[in-house]
Amino acid sequence: MGRGMDASQINACAALVENGDPDRFLAAMAAPVDVRGALFTLYAFNLELARAPWVTKEPLIAQMRLQFWRDVVALEEFKAHEVAAPLQELVKNGLPVAPLAAMIDAREVEIGTSAPFDDEAALWAYLEGTGGALMQATVAALGGGAALSEPAMALGTAQGLANYLMAIPALEGAGRHPLPDGRPEQVVALAAEGLRRLRGADSGLRKAPKAVRPALRAAWRAKGLLQQAQRDPGAVGAGTLGSAEIMRRGGIILRVLLGK
Repeated sequence: MGRGMDASQINACAALVENGDPDRFLAAMAAPVDVRGALFTLYAFNLELARAPWVTKEPLIAQMRLQFWRDVVALEEFKAHEVAAPLQELVKNGLPVAPLAAMIDAREVEIGTSAPFDDEAALWAYLEGTGGALMQATVAALGGGAALSEPAMALGTAQGLANYLMAIPALEGAGRHPLPDGRPEQVVALAAEGLRRLRGADSGLRKAPKAVRPALRAAWRAKGLLQQAQRDPGAVGAGTLGSAEIMRRGGIILRVLLGK
């Protein structure tokens, strides 16, 4: 996919991702040049959705922002917007709308509340609609068929949990109550479930075509982060979940060299 995508718009999407989602930016830059446009567009779309509940204290305005993106993916009208325009090109070229719509709907829960999740089931539904649906969309954009949809969902959901756990200190600093419980025992249980989903994804994606591997690489940190959270749940609240920059970069380079 990518026919008709404007280079200046793709560059704008890449800049957004570089500033707002450095791990996915690094993974996209490791991808072949001809698929970077689709990846940068979808990662920038994800950032635009993530921003919607935060840029205003008015729930109605946040809802209007999400509605804008619903109109975009439904091709209601063509938008002169640095992310919307290339996203609509992907949809016109055959990108399934369902995961994009799921990504939009998932953000509804964050609007107008400081405690968006009543229980773990609600949190997992959010992670499936954010990280899981994004992985489904990127796999589909790179030519992955329906057989990869379920394992892509599992992989992206586990990645979403890892990213969410890293964001806990910032969310708490902004006055949010990001976890239903927040005790160390819950963090351990969440990490264990994330790792279980990763194992399931690995099984389903083991024979994935080489063409879709650049999308899968976006989750390259998930396993290590979840293992650390399971081993040391206190690292989540302390903001020490993660690894050094040189290890981050070395990890993605190693995956490219190994063809993973």
